[in-house]
Amino acid sequence: MTWDLDKLLQNSGSLCFCGKKHSCDLKEVIVKPQALAELPDAVRRSGGSRVFIIADRNTFQAAGETVCARLEEAGIGHKCFVFPDQELKLNNTAVGEVILNFDQSCDMILAVGSGTIGDLSKLAASVAKRPLVTVATAPSMDGFASATSSVILNGTKVSLASCAPVAIVADLDILCAAPFSLLQAGIGDMLAKYISICEWRISSLVTGEYYCEEIASLMRAAVEDCVAQAEGLRDRRPEAVETVFKSLVMSGMAMSFAGLSRPASGVEHYFAHLWDMRALEFATPVQHHGIQCGVATLFSLKIYDLIKKITPDRTRALAYVESFSLEDWNRQLTEFLGVSAKALIEREKSEGKYERKGHGQRLERIMHSWGQILQIISEELPKEEDLRQVLRTMELPLTPQEIGMTSEEVKDTFLATKDIRDKYIASMLVWDLGVIESIAADFQSAL
Repeated sequence: MTWDLDKLLQNSGSLCFCGKKHSCDLKEVIVKPQALAELPDAVRRSGGSRVFIIADRNTFQAAGETVCARLEEAGIGHKCFVFPDQELKLNNTAVGEVILNFDQSCDMILAVGSGTIGDLSKLAASVAKRPLVTVATAPSMDGFASATSSVILNGTKVSLASCAPVAIVADLDILCAAPFSLLQAGIGDMLAKYISICEWRISSLVTGEYYCEEIASLMRAAVEDCVAQAEGLRDRRPEAVETVFKSLVMSGMAMSFAGLSRPASGVEHYFAHLWDMRALEFATPVQHHGIQCGVATLFSLKIYDLIKKITPDRTRALAYVESFSLEDWNRQLTEFLGVSAKALIEREKSEGKYERKGHGQRLERIMHSWGQILQIISEELPKEEDLRQVLRTMELPLTPQEIGMTSEEVKDTFLATKDIRDKYIASMLVWDLGVIESIAADFQSAL
């Protein structure tokens, strides 16, 4: 491993070359075989004496029973709330259930699980104003250490401010035994960082968005470490599982350091979010978040290969935007997403990303910086075949058909990615250049 997680934790709050103090709430990470034996001491160090445990049926079976036994042996009181759902969804109902069942005598929340349980527990800890300790059960996603939670509100996938855990305990024996699909999801979520760092740098050029090279360097190193461990992860070797898990934790820390999600997500995540939204609306196929991010990273590389072939034309870009009908686009978006499109349309009214003035300013910066943009793409993104090899090693999907979609549905997803968040990504870049329709058509042909 080319970076040190413990050293990052020790240096949290230090002033960076970028001028910001990078800090996060996470203070301790324990990753080793039989790590749950150290859980009671970690709870006490974090100020807990009676804990409220949140789990679901799967995670309670994987680790919850052992967690309760360890706490009882140590004389630490606890109350459990175990969701009965086989596949828990983080929505208004799930949040309400936790809040209604919370035991006010508990001075700490303890999450047993990854993904949905982790995000739900972060929200609960934020609302209850209690510190959070997380017991991870799978190396499946990068939100362990972030201070946000992905929630479904009115059919729309949104990120809400929550709180990060103060400690994370991960038993390698449990992580290695996690379902293979969750190991696939973990490396898929890490591969997405190729795109996120590339787009962060491009956005800094085009929009003036804050960018930190120190954070970007950490993410690059973590991704390369994960790629090097792909075969070991496939074979469930402990050192490979540990590397991927620590990389996922560091990714969440990077988001806290930056104060935004840029280090960890870009257009590839928006493919995944849109597929989740369509699944809720139309019952279309859906995979684990990280698996979707992995295949969407491959799709994003195809888009950037097309972007490299563009010759920017100011006249063409201005003419396209002048003729662009937001009303027609909103109608198309509603047809693609259903009722969840309403929230995106409302958000655009406040963000104004399609306004002519903002477009003109971005276009001038693009024209001036096009050579630098191409250089960033060349520096940050791997060759498509190299990424394909990692995906093959981890038996991840490579085509729309493997995730139950048509090439047209994936093309339409790309067109809609620009509406998910107020974040400058590939789809906004080609919209600004007036070539989004032709890029989308070429992208579909390349799938």
